Amino acid sequence: MSLAPGTRVGAYEILAAIGAGGLGEVYRARDPKLARDVAIKILPEALAADPERVARFERGAKTLAALNHPNIAHIYVVEESEGVRALVMELVEGPTFADRIAQGPIPIDDALPIAKQIAQAIEAAHEQGIIHRDLKPANVKVRVDPAHEALILADDGTCRRDRWPFSIVRKKLDRARRTRSIRLLTWVANGRSVSSDKRAV
Repeated sequence: MSLAPGTRVGAYEILAAIGAGGLGEVYRARDPKLARDVAIKILPEALAADPERVARFERGAKTLAALNHPNIAHIYVVEESEGVRALVMELVEGPTFADRIAQGPIPIDDALPIAKQIAQAIEAAHEQGIIHRDLKPANVKVRVDPAHEALILADDGTCRRDRWPFSIVRKKLDRARRTRSIRLLTWVANGRSVSSDKRAV
């Protein structure tokens, strides 16, 4: 389903397409009540017609709503209008980390703050028993500012609550603590997807 500029999804006015994937299309939209732009992910028609997938979509949104961290993009609301289901999220401006990596080597003074913020965001999610299943440079936005602020993008398709009790997850994290920072810095330097590293926690 492709939405033209000017189309309304509930109270939100579609402004432009941002991107698309197997789990839906993402648009820039205007929130007239709060006078701000947001990102809206539209659930594909085939998935919206599947009750089980819709239930997963809503569970995923509730899971993400539990996250509150400055380096994780916020989830605002699940919107339903005329059969269209959408996830309304914070609109994060700026290039992705993949774009930044493509420009060439990243100076250590820039890489360290980014690595630290990514680690803090992932730790905050783990504290809630939530795992990001697709952490990669394309899912991290880097704002161009003095702090080189990094924001992790998450949606219903990339995150889930872990099936293990958090006490077990904590033990796994403690065992990996000594090597995690080194692996993360390596990932920041070469753009490798953490999800592709079988050693990653």
